[in-house]
Amino acid sequence: MRILHVDTGKQIRGGQIQLALTIKGLREAGHDCAVLAADAASLSALWSQSKAFDLVHAHDARAHTLAALASRCPFVVSRRVAFPVKRTPASRWKYARPRRFIAVSQFVALQLQAAGVPTQKIDVVHDGVEIEQSAAEWNPANPPVTLASDDPLKGRLLVEQAARIAGLPVLFSTDLKRDLLHAGMFVYVTQSEGLGSAALLAMAMGVPVIASRVGGLAEVVEDRVSGLLVANQPQEIAGAMRAVRENPGLAATLIREGKQRVKSKFSKERLIEGTLRSYESALAN
Repeated sequence: MRILHVDTGKQIRGGQIQLALTIKGLREAGHDCAVLAADAASLSALWSQSKAFDLVHAHDARAHTLAALASRCPFVVSRRVAFPVKRTPASRWKYARPRRFIAVSQFVALQLQAAGVPTQKIDVVHDGVEIEQSAAEWNPANPPVTLASDDPLKGRLLVEQAARIAGLPVLFSTDLKRDLLHAGMFVYVTQSEGLGSAALLAMAMGVPVIASRVGGLAEVVEDRVSGLLVANQPQEIAGAMRAVRENPGLAATLIREGKQRVKSKFSKERLIEGTLRSYESALAN
């Protein structure tokens, strides 16, 4: 199969990391992949190149628009965000065009269904994780780590408030794989989340996870089993941070069960299997 991937993002975030992992897995499975990314992803480029491929895979909202207008072969769309879909006439036309939608979580699939996308056109394919190195042996003295994001939905202020209440310093990370190697916990506070690939990375690396009880994160974290789910309230976040820091038995359970959950449900192999099933369904229509 020849697949042309389209991603218009100009920063390396969770979606771009998943795109790279998907292409790696597809190539290992014997499929040909090419990418139109960032400024190279244009209507003219997609129109001229897509005719040489079996399928186009649009990985973000702008890529979806480009594919709806210019793809000369069938296309599928990944939907990663938890925001409701607009219900304008233009949006209804755009969302009627793909052969399939690949939703990153059941939560996102429900958002698509609420917008009128037929259930039979939606495939839920969770993110995958491939880990080269696990964190060092857990040390409660290591600092909590969170993302250094300027996204107002990502809850930096809440984490800062919670850290002051808990009396813990927090490392705001710009290199998550590096900083999780020596993290006491990973704190992922957000107002909206399609799934939570950063939380999956921390779990796979053996770092206890505290995450907001929103969106698809409840599909990632089993509360008090593979992580702690919290309301977006400073006191509750601080209490969870103290619980991980002060209870080695709890931390050990979260580490063990987090690793097992990623291995059983969020592996690269499951990502590729689900993606290929969606492709085959798209081409069978």
